[in-house]
Amino acid sequence: MAENIFLIGFMGAGKSTIAKVLKEKLSVPLCEMDEMIAEQQKMAISDIFAQYGETHFRDLETQLVKDISEKDGVIVSCGGGAVLREENVSFMKENGRIVLLSATPETIYERVRYSKDRPILNGHMNVEYIRELMEKRRSRYESVADLAVATDGRSAETIADEIIAKLREA
Repeated sequence: MAENIFLIGFMGAGKSTIAKVLKEKLSVPLCEMDEMIAEQQKMAISDIFAQYGETHFRDLETQLVKDISEKDGVIVSCGGGAVLREENVSFMKENGRIVLLSATPETIYERVRYSKDRPILNGHMNVEYIRELMEKRRSRYESVADLAVATDGRSAETIADEIIAKLREA
């Protein structure tokens, strides 16, 4: 596999989980963007947001997307907001395929409700807020994705197999 696979979608859609399964199935490296940023900065994502703000975090994210885009054949689990910047999408499109993972707001809530590492949801951990934020991002996610896969009620193995099959068809 020469192309990178960029997994995008709202937090809790399954990007990290599916990325790990794809890594095993395709025997390729995995880049977990949020983990890489936290490691580079030696602080949690929530602390980066609190101390430096979202714009600074997005700048770090853009630099990482640029760096990853220079590689070939990696699975990339993107942060939920990585595709909000056109520059990031351009880097992804130049050297890979963008796969949108989706889930309902209720599923997202069930997956993230006990997480303390979701700075965008701090103080707003409820289905209504998640639905509102998802709706704001939905058209952006859909417009940049090369393909989309729903994750609700499905195993990671099944989802990964579907992604591989769709990428081979394209």
